[in-house]
Amino acid sequence: MTRLSVEMLAADAAEPITSAGNAQLGIAVLAGIAVIVLLITKFKVHAFLALTIGSLALGAFAGAPLDKAITSFTAGLGSTVAGVGVLIALGAILGKLLADSGGADQIVDTILAKASGRAMPWAMVLIASVIGLPLFFEVGIVLLIPVVLMVAKRGNYSLMKIGIPALAGLSVMHGLIPPHPGPLVAIDAIGANLGITLALGVLVAIPTVIIAGPVFGKYAARWVDVPAPEKMIPQRATEETDRRPSFGATLATVLLPVVLMLAKALVDIVVDNPESGVQRVFDVIGSPMIALLAAVIVGMFTLGRAAGFTKGRLSTTVEKSLAPIAGVLLIVGAGGGFKQTLIDVGIGQMILDFSESWAIPTLLLAWLIAVAIRLATGSATVATISAAGLVAPLAADMSSSHMALLVLAIGAGSLFFSHVNDAGFWLVKEYFGLNVGQTIKTWSVMETIISVVSLIFVLLLSLVL
Repeated sequence: MTRLSVEMLAADAAEPITSAGNAQLGIAVLAGIAVIVLLITKFKVHAFLALTIGSLALGAFAGAPLDKAITSFTAGLGSTVAGVGVLIALGAILGKLLADSGGADQIVDTILAKASGRAMPWAMVLIASVIGLPLFFEVGIVLLIPVVLMVAKRGNYSLMKIGIPALAGLSVMHGLIPPHPGPLVAIDAIGANLGITLALGVLVAIPTVIIAGPVFGKYAARWVDVPAPEKMIPQRATEETDRRPSFGATLATVLLPVVLMLAKALVDIVVDNPESGVQRVFDVIGSPMIALLAAVIVGMFTLGRAAGFTKGRLSTTVEKSLAPIAGVLLIVGAGGGFKQTLIDVGIGQMILDFSESWAIPTLLLAWLIAVAIRLATGSATVATISAAGLVAPLAADMSSSHMALLVLAIGAGSLFFSHVNDAGFWLVKEYFGLNVGQTIKTWSVMETIISVVSLIFVLLLSLVL
């Protein structure tokens, strides 16, 4: 096939599946998002079904033939799951190994043994941030809440002074740092470099988690002074095991994929020669799949075998880790289908046309779109996926660093003001024994601080990169 014919095929593939004008497309986007919001919030439909129906509604309102809308959705779902599905699965396995082996407890106990008094909120931030790297937010909450409650009770600390830093550490990791699903999907949609996004994400996360954690925790403790609820202290993982892995081995296993991916990004910058043997080696070992796979394989020995797991127990742990992420994979995949439908009906070109006359910076625009969808749906993942699909065309002429910052801006917006339509809101409320007003004054405000502060640091980095 000639180069010309390839280019003609690419041009045909890029043709919108509808001839609707910008006004109709704008109405279609609003209608599609409105359908998703109503289904999730009013009718309590699962996000996977809501995104599927919303994608078809988007295509219908845009005047696209139903068969082409279905093809766009299924193609987007398939490509998204192909891009991030394995990474989410590997992250879940590593997180389950960390929890079941007692490795997470070892990190917690070691750090708490070294901290006391004023250092305790900072210790909680450190614990949550380290454990939050490989774990989903909900899993991290379930894992850390017993520690927070026990520390608050035994040390006579304010629950909020200890709890807010832990929640901040988990939330920042969830919204900004790959390999969490939201950032991974945004990286895939925008075409950003994972290593650079990871490096800049850590750079933004450190000051953000300090401000939203220990600093805000002082004020939250004054606003809401509640005791640790006795009934919410469940059994810890290591109460079921005779031994557990060492602190050093556990920490090294958790940080291994991060180190490998950051090393690849550093080699890409320093060597900058695709033909170099060194760069090609790091391109392989620093790829997300290999980095996470390496951590899982290492974790089976440093975590599983160190805790006395038999081969059968290891197999069971892996099996149990995959079942809970089925819903996450489906939501992420359907979000990818929605994103592809947005692109195929011509929304990307519409945004490019309008953006030429906009005075608002792209990073701020991406943040605002994510904020709006987050407030409406309550889902950080849905907000990230949808916003990434809408602003992806604006990244075409961006540098690698600014693409990464665009991902972080979307992630920051997806965390804005968690309220009653967010499952995380109710999880925090019940575990900490709060009422709705107290949850808003602590958890919701903390999420808003994370969103705004991280955006500020993203904008500052955009001025120097």
